[in-house]
Parts: sequence; C-alpha cells; structure tokens
Amino acid sequence: MDPLGFSLENFNAVGAWRTDDGGAPIDTSARYFDGTALDGVASLRAALLKRPEVFTATLAEKLLTYSLGRALEPSDMPAVRTIVRHAEKNGYRFSALVDGVVRSVPFTMRRADSGT
Repeated sequence: MDPLGFSLENFNAVGAWRTDDGGAPIDTSARYFDGTALDGVASLRAALLKRPEVFTATLAEKLLTYSLGRALEPSDMPAVRTIVRHAEKNGYRFSALVDGVVRSVPFTMRRADSGT
C-alpha cells in the first residue's frame, strides 16, 4: 500500500489538498509494484489504467467480501473472475461491478444468518 499511499499524500485526512505537512514539503514519489515511477495522483492514475483488470479484480473482491459479510474463499474466485469479465465488457464501469456482484452465485446463493 505504501506506493499508492505516498502518491495520495497530498490529500489530508478529510481530502483537502496540501503541499506541506507541518512545514515540511510532501514527497509523493514512489515506485509501483511493476517498477513504474509514481510522483502523485496523475502518475498513479496512469499506472492503474495500464492494467485495469488488476484494479478491477481487487475492487471486485472487496465489494464481494462486503456484500457477503464474510471473507472470500477459493471457491469464490470464479465469481470474481466473472464479475471482472462483466465489468470489462461494460467499460469497467462501477455500475457493472455492482451488477456483477449482485448477480454472482455467492451473492444470490448466500444463506441468511440463523441468529443463534
């Protein structure tokens, strides 16, 4: 997470833009996992757009985890790949991700908590 975090360091805790932290200039330089140099939000966006399926797969996993209320299991990964393919066919739109999650087998076949 550090390279991504460093790239977003210009934003404070509430999302306001800042150029220094306590009087010291903020250094947003880092290296992405593939070696790409990052120096702020624009370069982070460009790095993520080079391989949208990686970002989309991670986001799909997080959305499915949240929607199921449990950690994903290896048996859930085909559903994640299906969600990513659905999103790809629809221009990686967020709405396509949500649609893929709610139509997925793990989501539609989840069991209600017995409460006991």
